[in-house]
Amino acid sequence: MLLAVDVGNTQTVLGLYEYVADKKAEAGKRATVEPKLIFKSRIASAATDSTDEILLKLTGLFSLNGVDTSAISAVAVASVVPSLTEQWQEVALTLTDTKPLILTSSTPTDLSYRYSNPAEIGADRIADAVAAIHLYGAPVLVVDFGTATNIEVIDKEGAFVGGIIAPGLAISADALFAAAARLSNIAIEIPEKIIGSSTKGAVQTGLTYGEIDRIDGLVRRVFSELGYEASVVATGGLSHRVLELSGTITHVNDDLTLEGLRLIYEQQ
Repeated sequence: MLLAVDVGNTQTVLGLYEYVADKKAEAGKRATVEPKLIFKSRIASAATDSTDEILLKLTGLFSLNGVDTSAISAVAVASVVPSLTEQWQEVALTLTDTKPLILTSSTPTDLSYRYSNPAEIGADRIADAVAAIHLYGAPVLVVDFGTATNIEVIDKEGAFVGGIIAPGLAISADALFAAAARLSNIAIEIPEKIIGSSTKGAVQTGLTYGEIDRIDGLVRRVFSELGYEASVVATGGLSHRVLELSGTITHVNDDLTLEGLRLIYEQQ
């Protein structure tokens, strides 16, 4: 089984893929092996965690869900937290006795770059781009709702040409609550009405619809600069609720980064 690990600034997403031979293969032909995501969960990303602390979290979580870590044969990691990348490499060596795939811009993939310095591109952005091209074709844009809100742009030739990085919804909310003394910590939810009839409703409208309209506006500007439109896939955060409210998002896939990691692992 393959353990795909997406180490973000706030949370680490874990996905466990099992490879099962297709029993319907015709006689005399080699059975295809189809991956199946059998387990997915999240743990907090603590930059100070040691290898042992990560292993303790991981084994406890898997045990709680009836998953045997001894069945893990490979690990693929996309990390945007440098202090945790080395720790996850040690975790992988402990679990599998083999080096993991640590995704970087120099990892061989089908993705080409038209970017001034590909080494600057976060591993999660690379995984998102690879999965988006595979699942939705090129051109395609990825809107990733995480600690930051990222928009990745893949042109019609399938090249990563760049993107947009903005403060995420949670960061915007934290900044507002910290700077405005009379505003308490309000849950981030999409209200039914635009015009808030209470302070809570007004803040929720400003945060959520403001984020949606910012994304739509930026995506339309990207279309104008490219000279053509593209599919737009959202992942993470409020992506499922945003689909019905956005004027530009066409697909939602919460497992996009994990799928990208799986595809890149298989390409190796």
